[in-house]
Amino acid sequence: MESILLLLFGFGLLGAFYWTTRVKNPPTSTETSSSVEPAQETEILPLGQRRAIPESIHQIPRHALDDNAMRVVYRLLDAGYEGYLVGGCVRDLLAGKNPKDFDVATSATPEQAEPLFNRARLIGRRFKLVHVRFGREVIEVATFRAAHDSEQNSGEHGRQAASGMILRDNVYGNIEDDALRRDFSINALYYNVSDHSILDFANGYPDLLAKRIRIIGDASERYREDPVRMLRAARFAAKLDFEIEESTAAPIHQLAPLIGKVAPARMFDEVLKLLQTGHGVATLRQLVRFDMFKYLLPGADRMLNSEIYAVEALVNNALRNTDRRLSQGKNVNPAFLFAAMLWYPLVERMEKLAKRSELPPLQRLHEAANQVLAEQIKATAIPRRFSTMIREIWELQHRLPRKDRADQIMENPRFRAGYDLLLLREESGEDLGGLGAWWTDYQRGAKPRMHSEPRAEERQDERKRPPRRRRRRSSAPRQGSDS
Repeated sequence: MESILLLLFGFGLLGAFYWTTRVKNPPTSTETSSSVEPAQETEILPLGQRRAIPESIHQIPRHALDDNAMRVVYRLLDAGYEGYLVGGCVRDLLAGKNPKDFDVATSATPEQAEPLFNRARLIGRRFKLVHVRFGREVIEVATFRAAHDSEQNSGEHGRQAASGMILRDNVYGNIEDDALRRDFSINALYYNVSDHSILDFANGYPDLLAKRIRIIGDASERYREDPVRMLRAARFAAKLDFEIEESTAAPIHQLAPLIGKVAPARMFDEVLKLLQTGHGVATLRQLVRFDMFKYLLPGADRMLNSEIYAVEALVNNALRNTDRRLSQGKNVNPAFLFAAMLWYPLVERMEKLAKRSELPPLQRLHEAANQVLAEQIKATAIPRRFSTMIREIWELQHRLPRKDRADQIMENPRFRAGYDLLLLREESGEDLGGLGAWWTDYQRGAKPRMHSEPRAEERQDERKRPPRRRRRRSSAPRQGSDS
């Protein structure tokens, strides 16, 4: 046993020595930042010109770097490829935020990178990637991309629709090509583990210092390539509290209808990124500002300025509640957010059905839910597990006024979500006769008296009836009088 412990201790010392030497004498990539004289950090350089920001200036602490992402980069370097931390992780570290994940960019193709790691797999057709798994953490590895008009594009690797939208983006290039293919300048920053500098080819560093969102290249052309970039501009402006640069913002109003052509399944993921990452209220302001909210939730957008229903208040309260839960480290469910934001479109449909048909209230709710969700899934696909929850939360709004069935209602697995929506409705100005307070007291154990329950003094006055004796039936057959 002691020999095993000594052996493990020895391996630990060797590992610590290895990683220490890697930091002190890191491997060199094909092009080091010392080969170019660094310009002033705030100076705007021509697109594609290399700028190196040394560690003494950017001051990203090394302990903030993800160990698994660094292992991936070092493995790529050891195999003879270039490798850098890139994109949102570098941007967030410079902005003083904790990155949600770490991505890696490399000169290795996906087919070359995948065999280098034990738990890696190729994903994607439109945009091939390698996912390297460390437990529950996934490091995304992407190959340097190039423009579609480059010599590397044979037609098979990169394709665009007539509208300009990218259908396939697997044209590979070098790091300079890759930087100019990224969407915004603040996302085109590369962390070089060789000397811990940051490489910038698109003026991302001065834009970040100026708190500015700037698209790389011609804004109209880049939005046509991928309309989701307009949504990303709004999301980054809200998350980082940055301003969208004038030429970047100018085409959005005109080109926003292109968002409607994005696949609904992809749009569902984008909605979660926009509204469920802790900055939902600020993101909503940006979406409304650029008239893009209607391509995400058309029913809610149509009623946002309603004088009859408190749609705007409920949507903002639901997003504020989501932001608060995320800041507290709590989980959030997309079904609840959709149920809250689409509640008043549901109510409007139910009222229209009441005028045209004689359906019972619960059946009206089910039919209205079908219509509202049918409209919504044309914009954003909603997986069945979430659409079922949405219906259950809505149905609870119909059942919660039934105080005489309180215990039965509380056994419903969606009770908490239904109760929370009830409170948000009241908070938004809907008069429910104190129903939310009643349910709050009931859950605390006060158990308010039901309307059908008699008062205590009435029960005392009731005369107790003696228990009725049950007649005992004889098992023998009844005999006639003449026997």
